[in-house]
Amino acid sequence: MTAASLDPVLRLDGKVAIVTGAGTGIGKAIAELFARAGAQVVLAGRTAATLEAVAVTTGGTIVPTDVRSLESVEALFAAALSRHGRVDVVVNNAGMSGPVGNIAEVDVGAWRDCIEVNLFGAMHVLRVAARVLSAGGGGSIINMSSLMGLKGYPMRTAYCATKFALIGMTEAVAREVGPAGVRVNALCPGAVSGELMDRVIARRAEAEGRPAESIIRENYTDVSALRRWVDPEEVARSALFLASEAASSVTGDRIKVDAGRF
Repeated sequence: MTAASLDPVLRLDGKVAIVTGAGTGIGKAIAELFARAGAQVVLAGRTAATLEAVAVTTGGTIVPTDVRSLESVEALFAAALSRHGRVDVVVNNAGMSGPVGNIAEVDVGAWRDCIEVNLFGAMHVLRVAARVLSAGGGGSIINMSSLMGLKGYPMRTAYCATKFALIGMTEAVAREVGPAGVRVNALCPGAVSGELMDRVIARRAEAEGRPAESIIRENYTDVSALRRWVDPEEVARSALFLASEAASSVTGDRIKVDAGRF
């Protein structure tokens, strides 16, 4: 999708967008598409090196951020306001895949780590975004949930718990900030191709003692209506819709981008 091909209602000219977890995967694709749509993007993440490449392609501002820390998230928004004077869109995308294993044997420490990043981290971003966007007269918050936030999957209890919770938080916060003109929605991607899923499948193959190719076919590609993975760019297009005026009456909703994994 090129800038020239965008319908004007999907343009983000004059908008400032914060994208957490912007260095790789879905976050990177969203930041790049938002920039092509005319937005000034603020790139947040824990690893500056991965953000630097995205800054080159987007002209974005890098703000190293650890969403587990409320103070770090406060500093992110302060930096965006200092540089641009406003924040219009927040993509609450930072997260981790969490431990892979049966609940009877899963690493409890890794389970807690997943909760800290995916749930408390998302809450920290929502907390500050709700205040800043409400004070600024409105905007769009996009929470990155998952197909695993709509139905449970074996060996992924920590991730499922956080993504189910984020759906409820989306609906609750949408009601809280709606009177201020702030929309809050969730995206629920299915299996998205990339390094993150490669790591998940490798861990699952080890835990189950099965070939990775068998797990991919049985659990990801062959069970989808389109018989394929989802591409990060496809998730980015849905995020652009929710960020834009095309979705001006859409709030408290969740959109699946899953190639038809019913």
